[in-house]
Amino acid sequence: MPSAESTQASVHEPDLVRPTREDEVAAAGSELIGGPLGRRALLGRSWWTPVRVIALVAVGMFALGLVQKAPCYNGAWFFGASSQYTHACYSDIPHLYSGRGFADGLVPYFDRLPGDMEYLEYPVLTGVFMEVATWLTPGTGSMQDQQQWYWMVNAGMLMVCAAVIAVCVTRTHARRPWDGLLVALAPAFALTATINWDLLAVALTAAAMLMWSRGSSLAFGVLLGLATAAKLYPLFLLGPLFVLCWRAGKWRDFGKALAGAVVAWLVVNLPVMLFAFDGWSKFYTFSQERGVDFGSFWLILVQNSTDPFSTETVNTLATLLMLLCSVGIAALTFTAPRRPRFAQLAFLIVAAFILTNKVYSPQYVLWLVPLAALARPRWRDFLIWQACEVAYFLGIWMYLAYTTSGDAHKGLPTDGYHWAIGVHLLGTLYLCAVVVRDILMPDRDVVRQGGEDDPSGGVLDRAEDVFVLGSAAHPPRHAAQFDAPQVEWGSGKSADSSL
Repeated sequence: MPSAESTQASVHEPDLVRPTREDEVAAAGSELIGGPLGRRALLGRSWWTPVRVIALVAVGMFALGLVQKAPCYNGAWFFGASSQYTHACYSDIPHLYSGRGFADGLVPYFDRLPGDMEYLEYPVLTGVFMEVATWLTPGTGSMQDQQQWYWMVNAGMLMVCAAVIAVCVTRTHARRPWDGLLVALAPAFALTATINWDLLAVALTAAAMLMWSRGSSLAFGVLLGLATAAKLYPLFLLGPLFVLCWRAGKWRDFGKALAGAVVAWLVVNLPVMLFAFDGWSKFYTFSQERGVDFGSFWLILVQNSTDPFSTETVNTLATLLMLLCSVGIAALTFTAPRRPRFAQLAFLIVAAFILTNKVYSPQYVLWLVPLAALARPRWRDFLIWQACEVAYFLGIWMYLAYTTSGDAHKGLPTDGYHWAIGVHLLGTLYLCAVVVRDILMPDRDVVRQGGEDDPSGGVLDRAEDVFVLGSAAHPPRHAAQFDAPQVEWGSGKSADSSL
């Protein structure tokens, strides 16, 4: 007879999905640590819970990324422009310590910078992050010593962000905690983590997604507003959420999320707007005035054209393309046979923004990694995409090594760099295509194959539709046959535990 304690545990503790049972790549990879879990494995009875394991793995991978930057830390940032590219260890952080006035004690947004930049070109919360790192950096010694300290301080703060991201992704899908390993082990994540300060916004966005999955719409909005105060891209998540709440009739929850985001963003930005408007607005004017830059398909067009587009024209065309993608995502939301999962649409809208933008910096992959792990937690597709991003990571530095040295033997010529751009654009498009296929064919969605609806959807999870268009009004019979896993009393297993 099962004890009352074991019966209660089987009711309240969800049966965890084990990737080694449902994912052939995960099963093959597990051979490195002894093979897939057996049916007699003891789960949940050890300190080594999925959250702790994944957090430690994320920190370990981050540390490996720091080791990869060692050639630059030991001199390439300071003694040679070309060597920091040939070693693929470039970072904005030490260069901007001196280049944006932090070494001179200038206050971001309030103090004018020397040269043409005038003011810091980052959003306010990122500027605060940079300034806090300055306070923790010793102001004595040579400039090289200070830059090294500044990079290490920022690396420590960004490592905390990386751990937060891994933990949030792990906890967002309660039955699929091991999907967090996709984030923790992502090679492009480790390689690009300390190029810039993007991990701050990514961590806040991941925390916002976790809060929404728990039904805390106001907390989601506050965190998303803070994330938008650190980087622009989190703002776009409100678009998919709007159409999902429209389809489900969850207007009150969307209103709370929107209000929380607006208030949080204003709390951070309003003081700087009022007392240093020129410095505050620099991020937005710089984004408009910035020309076509690395990583985008626009760069290929410009470099292969005898009469390239002006920056104003590219801004207009990129905006139109983004609007077109947004309309397409909205149409997909209303016509899909089942309401798409929030993580799926969040990934698609951020990917659309990156793909249509006039710059696709290598660290932008950080924006997508957590969303990809939630949208398409399948190792094969994830690793195909990551391979494309790693190829581009190497390609851009080899191209910069070529442009700074002028020697084709020391880098990648322009034509080769264009191929590298094409590879990473196609990799992102491939993952987008797979996610769209999962939306149109929900039986192919690995999350829903486990009997769930939208574990990151919060109030949207298993909600009834109130507004649909086209074929979604009459979905095929099989599209709705995804019931919750049934608990076997006293067994601690669900009916779909064989997945």
